[in-house]
Amino acid sequence: MNASQPDTAHDVIDVLTADHREFEQLIVQITDGPTPTARRETADVLIAELVRHAVAEEMFVYPAIREHLPNGDQVVEHDKQEHHELEVLMKRLEGLDAADPKFLVVVGELEGVLRDHVLDEEGEQFPLLRANIPADRLVSLKDRVETAKKAAPTRPHPGAPNSKLFHLVAGPGVGMVDRLRDRLSGRSTSTD
Repeated sequence: MNASQPDTAHDVIDVLTADHREFEQLIVQITDGPTPTARRETADVLIAELVRHAVAEEMFVYPAIREHLPNGDQVVEHDKQEHHELEVLMKRLEGLDAADPKFLVVVGELEGVLRDHVLDEEGEQFPLLRANIPADRLVSLKDRVETAKKAAPTRPHPGAPNSKLFHLVAGPGVGMVDRLRDRLSGRSTSTD
């Protein structure tokens, strides 16, 4: 998601929900893309945005879920598994030519996993977070998530651990290398 959220993003849940809407729009743009080049560029943006979103969630939202939801450990493990599935699919998508018929098949698979993940978060987790975490803490989490997304990697790394410690220690370096590769290759990573 772009570094600055609209003024309607008051807390972390608003930011994450806005990300979800953007992912949905990007998937439509990919499937409706007029050319393979347009589909590839939009897919690269989707991949970068999804990776940044997932890293930020793993760093700051998942610890809050563990702390404040009664079955927080189970919820986080389920979400981390979905993130891993998304990373594997993004890695496959990254390696496909957008003119290949498999490209849109993988986009459809990614959309299915993402839809399930979004339904879990928006339908169950986000309301529980709002009910169990003070509003000022949700605002503080928003600031941390937005900062984390700026330094996060822009490419999927399905072999890397989906943990806060990994993202804190290695994430900024991996993100820097990803952004350098993006610049050198001319890869689009943002809707800006």
